[in-house]
Amino acid sequence: MTGLLALAGVGVVVGVVIGLVALVGIRMLGIGGDDEGGRAGAQQSMYIPDPVRTTGDSGPQITLATEDPEESEESDSPSPSESETTKDEGITLQSAQSSVSGMEQIDLSGVYPDGEGAILQVERFVDGGWTDFPVTASVSGGTFSTYVQTGQAGENRFRVRDTSNGELSNVVKVRVG
Repeated sequence: MTGLLALAGVGVVVGVVIGLVALVGIRMLGIGGDDEGGRAGAQQSMYIPDPVRTTGDSGPQITLATEDPEESEESDSPSPSESETTKDEGITLQSAQSSVSGMEQIDLSGVYPDGEGAILQVERFVDGGWTDFPVTASVSGGTFSTYVQTGQAGENRFRVRDTSNGELSNVVKVRVG
């Protein structure tokens, strides 16, 4: 009986010593949720000002157009060549390549002056109708660019469609193969 009590006493002492060593080690490493965690939060460096009410809009804050709208209205009927080269509305698409091999990159780019921020869906002409190609492009600064890859041999026709209003670009043809 005395041996069992001595063994239990030694177990308790060893357990207390190991617990104290672990506690000191945890405090030295900074592990745990003690007061030091609260002090780190007090040392934040980000300043957020108090909110204040703003006044009403006094006009547009950002101007995207670079030409005077009155100037564009002055020319009532531009000549056919002028309307093709200085088209201010609509989507103009072009391809950097006219012929590529299968799965080679086809670079598509263009301008969409009135489509800032628009998402353009690339479409391909297949079996007598237009189908979505799994590629989109976004308009930034009135321009966009993306690329497609296809293994569909022969003449491929591509266009882009504005997903918000359905406006379509011209068609570009690229021979694959």
